[in-house]
Amino acid sequence: MLYGCPLLPAGARTLALETRWDLPSLGPGATANVDVMVPGARRSDLADASLDTSSIAFVLDCHVWSNNSVRVTARNVSASTVDLASAALSLQVTKRRVA
Repeated sequence: MLYGCPLLPAGARTLALETRWDLPSLGPGATANVDVMVPGARRSDLADASLDTSSIAFVLDCHVWSNNSVRVTARNVSASTVDLASAALSLQVTKRRVA
């Protein structure tokens, strides 16, 4: 087994998924989480997220929370309340290399 996931063909190390996320209204410093099912994701894999919006009032963080699940956290870094419309949330998980 080269890449730690027998479901992926040799040489394929990334999983990609897109869904929609309707963030709740976030006050200054507030956070919101969403757990997204990503089949094949395993703890210690690398995860990255992107939200299709032009707002710079928040930052995203994500990690593989449990097998097949990625948790995305949005944090409002502005001094005012942010209320975004539903937007496309893109996730990419890169399988860790097995030594």
